[in-house]
Amino acid sequence: MKSLMDYEKKPINAIKGPMKNDYLEIENAEGMPGLVDSTIALNFLLNVKSGIRNCAIALTEIADPQARTEIRNMLDAQIDLHAEVSELMMNKGWLHPYQPTEQFNLDKMSAQAALQIANLQLFPGDTSRLGSFATPNY
Repeated sequence: MKSLMDYEKKPINAIKGPMKNDYLEIENAEGMPGLVDSTIALNFLLNVKSGIRNCAIALTEIADPQARTEIRNMLDAQIDLHAEVSELMMNKGWLHPYQPTEQFNLDKMSAQAALQIANLQLFPGDTSRLGSFATPNY
């Protein structure tokens, strides 16, 4: 079975220019797969962190020794998963915890992409593509 660490290292795909409102055309989706992959990985990492926090809190609330052992095992597994996901993100160039300047530049690029996405007209009036992928007009 392939582990998370076996995937090849690829740089993040940046959006190279302003996004076009006509996102139904596949050529306008350039750079999006890399951004989506890094966003999913970051959300996964944040969810793992929440799980670690929740297990730590639960350990302080549980009195039953058997339940405490189970929660402690879950906490250990989540800490290992956090290390694995963090390392994957560092190898792919999506996380730079030891290089603040690199992380700042990456965060700035992500913020710019978010602003471009926020400015897209998500529900254009005309979505007809000569019969393909047409959306009914409401």
